[in-house]
Amino acid sequence: MQIATWNVNSARARQGRIVEFLQRTKVDVLAMQEIKCKPEQFPYEAFEAIGYKVLAHGLNQWNGVAFAYREDLVPEDIETSFYQQPEFKDVQEARALGATFNGVRVWSIYVPNGRELDDPHMQYKLEFLDRLAATMAEQLEMDPSLEIAVVGDFNVAPLDEDVYDLSMFETHVSQPERDAFDAFEQVGLTDKVRELVPNAYTYWDYKELCFPKNNGMRIDFMLTSEALTERITAATIERDERKGELPSDHVPVVLTIS
Repeated sequence: MQIATWNVNSARARQGRIVEFLQRTKVDVLAMQEIKCKPEQFPYEAFEAIGYKVLAHGLNQWNGVAFAYREDLVPEDIETSFYQQPEFKDVQEARALGATFNGVRVWSIYVPNGRELDDPHMQYKLEFLDRLAATMAEQLEMDPSLEIAVVGDFNVAPLDEDVYDLSMFETHVSQPERDAFDAFEQVGLTDKVRELVPNAYTYWDYKELCFPKNNGMRIDFMLTSEALTERITAATIERDERKGELPSDHVPVVLTIS
């Protein structure tokens, strides 16, 4: 079984790129972030034409998360938020989508950006990460055998080598953000991809030739519970998806599970 995550930066604008990726890799489940559309606006037909179904959660032209999955799979226990997911300005944004595929509980997560260190959005980001980690901790405490994958755009670079130049950043690398990310490891989730694919970025800004210069960041992750980590056999970061016409500024990360 293969599970992938990709901040697609608009499912409608990138539908051709996403469909080509699915045709090439034949991943079983693709978790998407920043689909930037309501469910009724999603381009389902293009996915159905190649044998995939889509489960989408979006409220407007911002944020939004989704799964594309092989049509022979049946998603179970679908949730459009996690326990006590925080709101921003009295709105619970479309930033989390959970479903179980073949016994593996997958969460597609789009963590708030944070904007600036003293911005209210930063507190929102930290609360979001805290509540998400707490939810996973509670579930694993009740059943340590659960196979869970929390995947997506975390908007945090946990290590110095996850950014091309540390002096260029204030957010994404601050200690509170890194502490919030470290909490996932403390509750029993592992970043196996880093072990299998070290020293690689997942995001390059469109500006200032960031991709040709390899001025990137590693902010997209696939965190897995112990029971699922034991089944991981391979991982890739699909850097070439940043090339060509109309790419997202992020690239897919793929896990292979025995």
